[in-house]
Amino acid sequence: MLAIATLVGMLPQIVIGPFAGALVDRWNRRIIMMVADGTIATFSLLLAYLFATGAVQIWHVYAVMAVRALGGAFHFPAMSASTPLMVPKEQLTRVNGLNQALQGVNSLVAPPLGALLLSILPTQGILLIDVGTALLAILPLLFISIPQPQRHEELQQQKVKPSLLHDIRDALIYIRSTPGFTAIIFMALFLNFLLVPTSALTPLLVTKHFGKGAIELGLMESSIGIGIISGGILLSIWGGFKKKIVTSVAGIVGLGMGVMLIGLAPAHIFALAIAGSILLGFMIPVANGPVGALMQSIVRPDMQGRVMSWLNSGATAMAPLGLLIAGPFSDWLGIRVWFWAGGILCVMIAVTAFFIPIIMNVENYKDPTQIPIPEQA
Repeated sequence: MLAIATLVGMLPQIVIGPFAGALVDRWNRRIIMMVADGTIATFSLLLAYLFATGAVQIWHVYAVMAVRALGGAFHFPAMSASTPLMVPKEQLTRVNGLNQALQGVNSLVAPPLGALLLSILPTQGILLIDVGTALLAILPLLFISIPQPQRHEELQQQKVKPSLLHDIRDALIYIRSTPGFTAIIFMALFLNFLLVPTSALTPLLVTKHFGKGAIELGLMESSIGIGIISGGILLSIWGGFKKKIVTSVAGIVGLGMGVMLIGLAPAHIFALAIAGSILLGFMIPVANGPVGALMQSIVRPDMQGRVMSWLNSGATAMAPLGLLIAGPFSDWLGIRVWFWAGGILCVMIAVTAFFIPIIMNVENYKDPTQIPIPEQA
């Protein structure tokens, strides 16, 4: 059931993501975020009612998870594509660092808070909290004006509106034709393939290798959260190197070193795994924040939704693929091998990227079709 639930939560983002991105580039992005949050809140409210009346069944939970994933498939590209329309390019890295820090706070606070709420509230009560937070997310959007990007001049001159599939294909052509983008995206997907399984393998590493229990597992996960918060705050203050890609690639080196430390830690030195977890968490925003800002600053405003959706769909698809291979691999060679081998590969990929001009010079690319960002919606 947990495997099915995971699949239900991933499939809409993988399959629907590119279509959602194309619609984000066509429709009002502020309205999309409001409708996505509102739809999630409505279905959470419906699920709360089913729990309260005792009529809930497992397929109801699956259905609501699918709707939530579908809402996320629209909300993520709409929010990512709206950010560069409101934030100056030179501040995008700082904003992404702050977002990463907030995600770190969420990952650190949500599990123990959820456990506490489960002990004092019924499931429907917790779902009502979810409805309330969705409404809090919608409220500021009622008063915030988000600029809408102009469609490309060639599209404006066409008498017949292009199909959705045409828009999706255009995004792929745009990615391939932008120097360095394809290499960066494939690098990001492969890193996701290597790193996502480590979170699933961590409980086994803690119990089988270190001989520890739930408290130590919680300590490792909390260490990652503390690292993410610290790295996000540093990035939001510092802003990274002048070249965003340099900061991101340096962050990937740190990611690899953190994962290696966890995998290489002897059974009697659990503190080394904690140090590796803190380093891993710290480097997550340093690696992710600048490359996100890079995409937002270079990609044409009316293409942002599609490009971000393709990237998100690809990254999400790497998760089940990585888990599918990491499981038998770890059974064959041992759990620690995936950690240190994956860490070494991360470092090798990042160091290699430093010597590839098309990647290092990606920020020098000037899109001749770039459309000025409008001052008002």
